[in-house]
Amino acid sequence: MNPTDVRVRDESFSYEEYRYRTPIKFGGVALDRVTILNATMTVESPGGKTATGFGSMPLGNVWAWPSRALTYDQTLAGMKYVAARLSALYRMSGLTGHPLEIGDEMEPRVFAAGDDYARLTHLPEPMPRLASLVVASAFDAALHDAYGKLHGLNCYRTYGRDFLHNDLGHFLGEEFAGEWLDRYVSPEPKPRMPLYHLVGALDPLTPAEATDPVGDGLPEHLGEWIGRDGLTHLKVKLNGDDLGWDVDRVVAVDAVAAEVQRQRGVTQWWYSLDFNERCKDVGYLLEFLGRLRDRAPAGYDRVQYVEQPTARDLRAHPQNRMHEAARLKPVVIDESLLDLDSLHLAREMGYTGVAFKACKGQTQTLLLAAAAQKYGMFRCVQDLTCPGASLVHSAGIAAHVPGVAAIEANSRQYCPAANAGWDERFPGVFTVRDGTVNTAILNGPGLGAV
Repeated sequence: MNPTDVRVRDESFSYEEYRYRTPIKFGGVALDRVTILNATMTVESPGGKTATGFGSMPLGNVWAWPSRALTYDQTLAGMKYVAARLSALYRMSGLTGHPLEIGDEMEPRVFAAGDDYARLTHLPEPMPRLASLVVASAFDAALHDAYGKLHGLNCYRTYGRDFLHNDLGHFLGEEFAGEWLDRYVSPEPKPRMPLYHLVGALDPLTPAEATDPVGDGLPEHLGEWIGRDGLTHLKVKLNGDDLGWDVDRVVAVDAVAAEVQRQRGVTQWWYSLDFNERCKDVGYLLEFLGRLRDRAPAGYDRVQYVEQPTARDLRAHPQNRMHEAARLKPVVIDESLLDLDSLHLAREMGYTGVAFKACKGQTQTLLLAAAAQKYGMFRCVQDLTCPGASLVHSAGIAAHVPGVAAIEANSRQYCPAANAGWDERFPGVFTVRDGTVNTAILNGPGLGAV
């Protein structure tokens, strides 16, 4: 054992429930609620020193486990089962080492817990590995957080040879031999980062569309959000199965943004496009991009990247190759990204970028961030409507992984109640100014969340 190693001494978990301020649409399903998993983990050093860490993540079952055979409550129950199993597994694992090494050792047990649930309950379909990863991410975050706190360091300062037993070759293969993770993460966060604001498929763009105002003092339509927060990055949710609507939507968003930015004197802003995997094939995306370029050339030029446009099971749809589309815009892998093998497959299929998410775990995210950098891929960090500690975690990844240009964070739009009190603890992380958030503050012990 290294003197810096830890073992898990204790673990507990709990849930919070919130209703969304306004519905958000995932893959054709309007979602109005969220269950947040909170995990607390205590670790102990060989010398008997202890520290407690905290991790949190929305379970996001509609996104992580989309199903036509199971109800919302059934998929949520499955993810809660995995949480209970993982709590016991962490306490009884007996594993010691660095959180990166413990997390890597735990991953097969994470997937086994999901497989067990499907078998025990005789489900008509297996639990997706993505759903198991989302559950595990809260525990993995708590472990990294506790480790940093035990050593009195931000966790991004603990990924070198002074703390780890193994170099990246152990985790990622021979081409990474002799390299350590701290080569691919920054010890200091970027001081400020632009925020990507979500334009949901159900969200009003103009005052005329805001026919049922919430009336809580927050902006009621896109123009108000841009003006209030000085937004320069907009993520546009699209249907993926209605080409005319999708093109019209981006053209309309571009028109609203152009008018507000003209009034503000802003000349440069960006879009990302999210089809939630619903495009039937890459031809749909190519036709969309062509029509958008014809109707709104400046809007087309503002598209920074496209999120995974087609089905997440890449092996089942080998025809959905992205080479031609990726010559026009970076196309990033998201839902399909589960491990290094899936990253290699995505590259073979023409994907040129990677979307990292805290909900897939600190351990996996940082390892794949190293691989994406070595392979020269476009990098972004995306959100799962993360509030509170989970947003601090997600923003920390964006601020410490080189090449990530912006933070995606939409809990302030859809679940502001879950952020109550957090901006006082992390000034400027939860409040947008001139389109940016304060990430310089994300350098405290552990993940910096609590």
